[in-house]
Amino acid sequence: MNAGRSFANRGEIPIRIFRTAHELSMTTVGIYSYEDRLSAHRYKADESYQIGERGQFSPVGAYLAQDEIVRIAKEKGVSMIHPGYGFLSENASFARKVEAAGIKFVGPRPEVIDALGDKTKARTVAIECQVPVVPGTDGPVSNAEDAEAFVEKHGFPIIIKAAMGGGGRGMRVVRDMESLKDSFLRAVSEAKSAFGDGTVFIERFLDKPKHIEVQILADSYGNVVHLFERDCSVQRRHQKVVEVAPAKDLPREVRDQILADAVKLARHVNYRNAGTAEFLVDQQNRHYFIEINPRIQVEHTITEEITGIDIVAAQIQIAAGASLEQLGLTQDQISIRGFAIQCRVTTEDPEKGFQPDTGKIEVYRSAGGNGVRLDGGNGFSGAIITPHYDSMLVKCTCSGHTYEIARRKILRALVEFRIRGVKTNIPFLTRLLTHETFIAGSCWTTFIDDTPELFQLMKSQNRAQKLLAYMGDVVVNGSSIKGQNGEPQLKTEVIIPKLPEVDTTKPCTKGWRNILVEQGPEAFAKAVRANKGCLVMDTTWRDAHQSLLATRVRTIDLVNVAPVTSHALSGAYALEMWGGATFDVAMRFLYEDPWDRLRKLRKLVPNIPFQMLLRGANGVAYSSLPDNAIYHFVDQAKKNGVDIFRVFDALNDVEQLRVGVEAVKKAGGVVEATMCYSGDMLRPGKKYNLEYYLALVDQIVEMGTHVLGIKDMAGVLKPTAARKLIGAIRAKYPDLPIHVHTHDSAGTGVASMVACAEAGADAIDVATDSMSGMTSQPSIGSFLAAIDGSEIDAGLNAAHVRELDAYWTQMRALYHPFEANLTGPDPDVYVHEIPGGQLTNLKFQASSLGLAAQWAETKQAYVLANTLLGDVIKVTPTSKVVGDLAQFMVQNKLTMEDVNERADQLDFPASVLDFFEGLMGQPYGGFPEALREKILAGKRKALSERPGKSLPPADLEKIKKDLQAKFGSATDCDVASYTMYPKVYEDFRAFQEKYGDVSVLPTRYFLAAPALGEEINVKIEEGKSLVVKLLAVGPVSEATGQREVFFELNGEVRPIAIDDKKATVEDIRRPKADPSNPGDVGAPMAGVIIELRVKDGQQVKKGDPVAVMSAMKMEMVISAPVGGKRLGLQGC
Repeated sequence: MNAGRSFANRGEIPIRIFRTAHELSMTTVGIYSYEDRLSAHRYKADESYQIGERGQFSPVGAYLAQDEIVRIAKEKGVSMIHPGYGFLSENASFARKVEAAGIKFVGPRPEVIDALGDKTKARTVAIECQVPVVPGTDGPVSNAEDAEAFVEKHGFPIIIKAAMGGGGRGMRVVRDMESLKDSFLRAVSEAKSAFGDGTVFIERFLDKPKHIEVQILADSYGNVVHLFERDCSVQRRHQKVVEVAPAKDLPREVRDQILADAVKLARHVNYRNAGTAEFLVDQQNRHYFIEINPRIQVEHTITEEITGIDIVAAQIQIAAGASLEQLGLTQDQISIRGFAIQCRVTTEDPEKGFQPDTGKIEVYRSAGGNGVRLDGGNGFSGAIITPHYDSMLVKCTCSGHTYEIARRKILRALVEFRIRGVKTNIPFLTRLLTHETFIAGSCWTTFIDDTPELFQLMKSQNRAQKLLAYMGDVVVNGSSIKGQNGEPQLKTEVIIPKLPEVDTTKPCTKGWRNILVEQGPEAFAKAVRANKGCLVMDTTWRDAHQSLLATRVRTIDLVNVAPVTSHALSGAYALEMWGGATFDVAMRFLYEDPWDRLRKLRKLVPNIPFQMLLRGANGVAYSSLPDNAIYHFVDQAKKNGVDIFRVFDALNDVEQLRVGVEAVKKAGGVVEATMCYSGDMLRPGKKYNLEYYLALVDQIVEMGTHVLGIKDMAGVLKPTAARKLIGAIRAKYPDLPIHVHTHDSAGTGVASMVACAEAGADAIDVATDSMSGMTSQPSIGSFLAAIDGSEIDAGLNAAHVRELDAYWTQMRALYHPFEANLTGPDPDVYVHEIPGGQLTNLKFQASSLGLAAQWAETKQAYVLANTLLGDVIKVTPTSKVVGDLAQFMVQNKLTMEDVNERADQLDFPASVLDFFEGLMGQPYGGFPEALREKILAGKRKALSERPGKSLPPADLEKIKKDLQAKFGSATDCDVASYTMYPKVYEDFRAFQEKYGDVSVLPTRYFLAAPALGEEINVKIEEGKSLVVKLLAVGPVSEATGQREVFFELNGEVRPIAIDDKKATVEDIRRPKADPSNPGDVGAPMAGVIIELRVKDGQQVKKGDPVAVMSAMKMEMVISAPVGGKRLGLQGC
């Protein structure tokens, strides 16, 4: 056969044929459509030629162009044509034209294709051979009326089948009269599109049968053998998904009868070459012939694996005139060994009804190893998957000595695949292969449709590709992190400190948390009060970086230092590390899960209590929420690692405070009910004086708290005031633990905290030296030095504290882009009373609004705004109200008199309206009613009670189900996040879907692009890391406005297409369906609209068909989701 030249169709089957042809020393010729010009089969052939000119044929029509194909074959001296499967493989007319041209047709004779390729004729042949058949029509059915007549005689269910094809094309199961006509028309249309012939017939549909097929081979001399059977019962829409050889649970006598009937049929029609006799086996093990496919099948590979016979080689040699005996293929020489399983890996999305996916394959890494066979077509990096052809990428076939070995092997092989850029059915296949029914080998033809749990899929994480997409975006467009100014100053690896003679590779187990875990909150509070010194809480992990670095410190940088921290601060009262603004910012700006941060840090610091900031009835949100949402949030926080809850209300509204306190009690946490300190209580006539605070403490004690918190947000608690306030509380409540928080805005923080300690406070707040001072907390080193030699003991090793600070010195350089650039203390804080955390944010906001040059004026306006509001406690969110009003006044050049006089004419910021409505609670002394009435006039109704009291309970179960439906998964923590910040949470999940978990990226590369050639190690989980190197950045594409960024990932080059946001391109956008508008009917998949069922202005009912789409030879009817009138068709 040295001079032979073979010729085949498209996709994976020509590649399969070419390989065998080359083994037989034949040269190969391929054909391709214009749309297939980049397909792999073109390059696997020795020669390849395009079918027609561009636009002459449709993408499918090119492979159905009989005369053009024969012309090319004759012109190029082809000696035989192998039709593969699909397209013209079962077309007798084509076979005749091939043979008439003097070219051998690798397949049955044309008259046999006529007799068997038409399934209605095949039924007649089976009846002649006395082979049982399923009750059906005697011949083709030409119209829906004939179909109705068959139903009247035999009843439902029925199956409509294309007479000239297979593979599930042109096939519909019908169970009721209402859908009969439409299903008939769809089957005819699909058959004509796929096979060029719309002939169909009808059979009675068997319930839960097995689909068994027999591989036959026959030569030109009347000899026929079988190569045993295959179980093809796992199907979807009559398209085989997984095939097994031999059938695992078919009784021996049934198998023998089926094999005998297959051979009988082939002999009766004088069959030649390869073919497949297909049968259904019902639940009583009765078998029925359904068709003979006069061609090679997709799943022939599993037969080859169990018999060791190259079926394609046999086909070619039989076509060349060889007999079965010459090929050594007599029945007594054919045996089977073991089992083989084939999975068809397709570009289909199981979660969307197996809609075909299209696009560019960005990454393709296939499986391999012992017993793994891959037959691929367009499975390679860079391949473009179009909607024109079948969605199959590769056939994965695995063999083993037993069925279970083969099953485990193919499962392992599928896990090895890495395909990125398009969706695949691999998650579905792995779920199917692990289902108990498949493990038992007892599937049936509708098993997939009957088993909804198969669609509970484990999603591929696609972590590496998503991270490269994020890094590529930073390379092309720069950082998108809000508030960033420039790049990190730290350009080297961060050095993790070590403590002398301490093993910091493992977390410390000694600390105050042990008492809490072993004995509970009450015992913990008693132990704290009994302690002779004054403990410290380190705020570095929350308030310190909130105050100095816009809350931008990331989880990875806390995790890196956590084990060392557990040792260096083992004697600390607590670490403030969660809640407040950090919760919001983690999702909104850092794209991190705050719950993930909590769990990771809890594992690494098991010995020190964690404290969070809880805004009373607001949770960690900025306005009141339903009470059950607060209870749910607190419960999750406690379960995931929070120990102490500093509960406060921005207005010191005890009723608001009580909601959070009761939630913490129920969850089993330490209650630190907190009063907010505002202004200088030493100033004569001050609204918030000593009597006010003592009365508030009385209410808190009566409510019940483990620890009393005092929160000085602005840092205005002077040392003298501290002694008076703490001393008075201690005198009245000698057994009550007191914990004081302040900011060092005026530079007097250390002195004030020493005064608190001397007056009887049990714990005070400080921050590591490099993250202290100004709007942050007082310096821990300075506080320890200040009490050195006194009777006050903080229980810490000052040397260890200094070693730990070396890490945070590096962090200030790393996070330099978020510095507030404060130059020193601001004693004016005693006048303007701006909270420390707000001061930096207010400066940033002023700059964003173009008010940077009017910063001094803004601070003065802050004082005036506070007066207008009635002198409120200034803590988030009320401090934001004051700040918003102040900036509003500066921007609009308003005086206090202007605001009072024109309040009913001005459009105030939403936060101001919220405050006056009462959504933040009731301020001490009441609202300035005259101003309140004007501001709310005609806009809102004033509340007179706690806002959360009138809110209906949140439907937490529904929220969870909705989140699962939208994002595929949702935990109770996700529900808690959503109830706090619905939009922020949804945006965060959308970001993660696009870029993955970016929290694993080192901060340098999260905020800035790496240098060309710089090697980066990214640890994505324990024992797994990525080695990434930026290689090059391509030019902007004028057509798409994209750049290709080339990375090296673990030694492999990966190009990533990134939108260049600075590029100017013609942007043609087509309208898309709005998911929130039920009247918008979106296309369910990429494809072509082949039929419109309604006209503009036509009235439609819910469920009415509006259009028919076709993609990858599959047709889908689109139905109206709601009733209404068609307004138009857009986006085509």
